[in-house]
Amino acid sequence: MSLIVFPAIDLKGGQVVRLAEGDMARATVYGDDPAAQAMLFAQAGAGHLHVVDLDGAFAGESVNGDAVAEIVARFPGHVQLGGGIRTREAVERWFDLGVARVVIGTAALEDPDFVRAAARDFPGGIVVAVDARDGMVATRGWADVSNVSVVDLARRFEDAGVAALLFTDVGRDGLLKGANIEATVDLARQVSIPVIASGGVKGIADIHLLALHARDGIEGVITGRALYDGRLDLAAALSVAAAA
Repeated sequence: MSLIVFPAIDLKGGQVVRLAEGDMARATVYGDDPAAQAMLFAQAGAGHLHVVDLDGAFAGESVNGDAVAEIVARFPGHVQLGGGIRTREAVERWFDLGVARVVIGTAALEDPDFVRAAARDFPGGIVVAVDARDGMVATRGWADVSNVSVVDLARRFEDAGVAALLFTDVGRDGLLKGANIEATVDLARQVSIPVIASGGVKGIADIHLLALHARDGIEGVITGRALYDGRLDLAAALSVAAAA
């Protein structure tokens, strides 16, 4: 089974940005036309895209909705969207707009019944974000850290029908330190739900190592800053991932 590479488009104030460790005050702007960026990724061969409404993650509701709608309208592949999706109405709205998957983070911890119902009613469409600081779940745009472990939260949804778990090591996100391969693979081996790796990807070696563990349950990898900084060539990453 091959690894899915998800180029990331993080939205803040309508712009394409990357944060360091999830800190909104440490944002680097990479462009002011998110849909054009999506098309560049498509031209490089990407069939999947990971979009995050960063403002929405803190507000608890869509803030960059217009930019997301334009991305979905123009990108020819599958768009996975996260950031402030905490109500049934929001889930339905994005699916109606054409989003392939929605990512639910904070609500997964605070309202698991909502997530279970959504996973039941939208088969294959719900991804649970398991964001970690030192092994514990972080919520509300990573501003708060809970007393629930990553594995405990993941196991709560094993029988819910969620499509995947999105595991982010917040301490590495946007810092190009390298993905936390060990923790990601460990999580994948402990649960029956496919895991998407996120946070810290710095180059092609990370893609190769994750691809080697595709059979352990690693479905995909999200990469952002490494692409924008030119440290990772998307076409090369897609080639390595496809060979897994």
